[in-house]
Amino acid sequence: MSDLSRIVKAYDVRGTVPDQWDERVAGALGVAFAQVLDAAGDPGRAVLIGHDMRASGPGLAAAFAAGLRAEGRPVIEIGLASTDMVYYASGALGLPGAMFTASHNPAQYNGIKLCHAGARPVGQDSGLAEIRDRAQALLDKDEPLGEPTAPTQRRDLLPDYAAHLRTLVDLSGIRPLTVVVDAGNGMGGHTVPSVLGDAVLPALPLRIVPLYFELDGTFPNHEANPLDPANLVDLQRAVVAHGADIGLAFDGDADRCFVVDERGEPVSPSAITALVAARELAKHPGSTVIHNLITSSAVPEIIREHGGEPVVARVGHSFIKAEMARTNAVFGGEHSAHYYFRDFWFADTGMLAAMHTLAALGEQPLPLSTLAAEYERYVASGEINSTVADQAAKVAEVRAAYPDADADEMDGLTLRFADGAWFNLRASNTEPLLRLNVEAPTAERMTALRDEVLDRVRR
Repeated sequence: MSDLSRIVKAYDVRGTVPDQWDERVAGALGVAFAQVLDAAGDPGRAVLIGHDMRASGPGLAAAFAAGLRAEGRPVIEIGLASTDMVYYASGALGLPGAMFTASHNPAQYNGIKLCHAGARPVGQDSGLAEIRDRAQALLDKDEPLGEPTAPTQRRDLLPDYAAHLRTLVDLSGIRPLTVVVDAGNGMGGHTVPSVLGDAVLPALPLRIVPLYFELDGTFPNHEANPLDPANLVDLQRAVVAHGADIGLAFDGDADRCFVVDERGEPVSPSAITALVAARELAKHPGSTVIHNLITSSAVPEIIREHGGEPVVARVGHSFIKAEMARTNAVFGGEHSAHYYFRDFWFADTGMLAAMHTLAALGEQPLPLSTLAAEYERYVASGEINSTVADQAAKVAEVRAAYPDADADEMDGLTLRFADGAWFNLRASNTEPLLRLNVEAPTAERMTALRDEVLDRVRR
């Protein structure tokens, strides 16, 4: 018997196939999604379904579609897609959607990211818990699902998606750039040729050097997780070898984008957040910009310097999207390289962030390392994980060690010091881990504070 509490997470469905979930479970989740949409006052409309390059994707998506159709819901299959393609389709067509992906997880995983019409997220507090419970009840009965009766159709939305993004950022007039793109055998290999290349639209002044564009859910070259520095090594080498102006790395479902400068050095996602925020504020003066708790202190500083209003939110896309909707924010950025845009239905799209970065680089003559330095004012540790049995007790112990620091407990424990240094220590939602991020004005101060806190955490 399947235990859906193991695979239904805070923001999505995620688990190994077929031991944690399979097509039978996908069918039950499809029925449950249809029922929850009905209960939410969204009856009858078609549901968009896309999937990434994982081998289990087509079968799971078809079973989910059968569950929807058994409840009278028409289905629009868009086939191979990035996650932000599904968000585009949901926003442009005003329909709920489902994206079958496990993002950056290894090959044996798959999952579902669900959204209401207009790309509004479905999380634990916005329908996902009810979907889990309804599907679990169906599985516990162990009865066959009803006969699929509603129609299904297939649509290719890649050209429309590419054309829409090009209306948001005009790259036609920038100086010629050489761009190395590492798709990690993920969906960037499907979308980049159409958005940045000339597969469906006129050519841009970009010379694209492709790395691992072949769609392969076994990830034969490296994991599609650019957050791990080991997975950037090939991109860094290729940027230097080709004398490229910039390198871009996408994760498996291409909703996150990481940037490497012309020297092969990573550019902090906080710097990209600040850079894109400055561009959006130039178009929409005085707007609100959301950033999460562990972005650099430079981010709110730069937002204010450009006339914007920074608002901090908890880590996680449901919190960011909720704050963006509440404040009508023009943009939002996370240190995990998720970037959210009001012009994109408040949804996240790594591709649009990449296009803003290319525009900023190509509209001026300086190299990316010089441009990015304007937005990187502090020294950061990156996220460091430690296995801890009693996370709450350890966080309390660390807090007691710094009685004079300013404390914030919005998301874990954040302590700020008079010299501008700070650290955040927060528990993982799914593992016995504490995650530490440290930032300081100098490398020496960051290193000393990092080592001091880690020593306390790991004693």
